[in-house]
Amino acid sequence: PTPPYQYQKPPYYYKSPPPPSPSPPPPPYVDKFPPYYYKSPPPPYVYKSPPPPSPSPPPPYVYKSPPPPSPSPPPPYVYKSPPPPSPSPPPPYVYKSPPPPSPSPPPPYVYKSPPPPSPSPPPPYVYKSPPPPSPSPPPPYAYKSPPPPSPSPPPPYVYKSPPPPSPSPP
Repeated sequence: PTPPYQYQKPPYYYKSPPPPSPSPPPPPYVDKFPPYYYKSPPPPYVYKSPPPPSPSPPPPYVYKSPPPPSPSPPPPYVYKSPPPPSPSPPPPYVYKSPPPPSPSPPPPYVYKSPPPPSPSPPPPYVYKSPPPPSPSPPPPYAYKSPPPPSPSPPPPYVYKSPPPPSPSPP
């Protein structure tokens, strides 16, 4: 029975599988392949992420905000307040005061004073003074003196001599 027991020495056969230990080398090779594949895709993907359309939307939003604030309504309100309450009353008051009280009275007063008192009295006074006192007395006196002394003395002188003595006695 001992020999058969010795025959059962199969441990040596079990030692045969250890030789295939060189199989581990393949794993390292496989390990080196995945890292390379992992390193290639990340970079391109990361570079493509930042340049998306991010800065484009902000600009349009900023440009649309300042235009429609509120500068249009204030101007009309300021332009409508000062014109009506101030310029309307002053003009009529100044234009109505000077014209009527000054230019109307002076003209009539100056035109009525000189014409009547100067040219009317002088003419009649000069025309009435010289004619009556000079030409009236001289003519009758000169016309009555010459006729009687010339034709009357010769004839009546002879006839008038006797009558004078009559008035002497009385």
